Amino acid sequence: MATTFWDETKDTPNGFWQSGHIPTLVAALLYFDFAFMVWVLLGPLAPDIATTLALTPAQKGLMVAVPTLAGAVLRVVNGLMVDRIGPKRSGAISQVVVIAGLFTAWALGITSFAGTLALGVVLGFAGASFAIALPLASRWYPPEHQGKAMGLAGMGNSGTVLAALFAPGLARAFGWNAVLGLACIPLTIVFVAYLVMAKDPPNAPAPKRFAEYLSPLRQADAWWLMGFYAVTFGGFVGLAASLPIYFTDRFGLSTIHAGYATAACVFAGSLVRPVGGALADRVGGVKALTAVFLLAAIALAGVASAGSIEAALTLFVIAMLALGIGNGSVFQLVPQRFAAEIGVMTGLVGMAGGVGGFYLASSIGLAKQWTGSFAPGFLIFAALALAALGGLTLVKGGWRRSWGAAEGVRI
Repeated sequence: MATTFWDETKDTPNGFWQSGHIPTLVAALLYFDFAFMVWVLLGPLAPDIATTLALTPAQKGLMVAVPTLAGAVLRVVNGLMVDRIGPKRSGAISQVVVIAGLFTAWALGITSFAGTLALGVVLGFAGASFAIALPLASRWYPPEHQGKAMGLAGMGNSGTVLAALFAPGLARAFGWNAVLGLACIPLTIVFVAYLVMAKDPPNAPAPKRFAEYLSPLRQADAWWLMGFYAVTFGGFVGLAASLPIYFTDRFGLSTIHAGYATAACVFAGSLVRPVGGALADRVGGVKALTAVFLLAAIALAGVASAGSIEAALTLFVIAMLALGIGNGSVFQLVPQRFAAEIGVMTGLVGMAGGVGGFYLASSIGLAKQWTGSFAPGFLIFAALALAALGGLTLVKGGWRRSWGAAEGVRI
């Protein structure tokens, strides 16, 4: 039945909503959204956890960075699972691990820095949802609509807004450890909805030998796309995890007000992700990324010298808007170049994004401890955005002449 649906609708003019499976797209969005909520949960809770456990600035930075690194590694694993057992079952397994891990952490309690790192590894399974939710949604759609499909599913980045908005208030009312248990409630509801709504797409590639899953790494294009996503998504998730610490330490905001400020920044980046995919479909991912890297570099460099909360907040919103568009733009390019390996490439590119987020979050904490200022961490990442712009300039001509022209899709 699913195959008939695909065949009858794939050529419908301008028929994005008719060309795929809407319940699966919604299920992927919900799964991604709440997985991201708990993936960055340690960020909004970090000021309270740091006070309870007497953590140093470097320890705070590492605590919020570990989930991003764990998620990066696990995305490769999830990418392999998606191509081997299908995205729906892979997502179900991942959700069970996260719910069980959070429930255990709440029941036993977190009483040491090592405990926060262990919890961060468990939360990495939530971050690895990226390698499941996007293939689950995008494989239902033809190439001309995959930027939109991935952008809509990728709006799950907005889960970071939920964490920033609600975690500090719940921590003040019930204690930060209770937030870990409370998070299991919406996760369980979403898990049930996911099981009911999601369907594996009909055009999944045939299983390959294990070594073949990593074959894209032999091609330079894979490394370029991974590098670009390390900057766009790495910047987004690194800031999402670190901003509560920055706003409380730099400007003395309360944890709740720091959560509101963080939510405003994260909402901006999440909201425009589908815009980035749609924009890249229209003008090409290369053109969109060119503007993204330049704007992000300027905004992050400006943050380093911002002297007021108003200036810093404005610059962070601009940076997050740019990075959010960049996230959607990179994933407009990925399926055009690696359609047959979309599952593992989603994992590999997502892994690179997680590594970028780990670097940013940990470097901000180290910069604060070593220099007494957050500025060096932001300046280095701004330089990385400019380096990505230089790399894009080097490869864009070859891309357009080769696989871009062959596919007939704007890049």
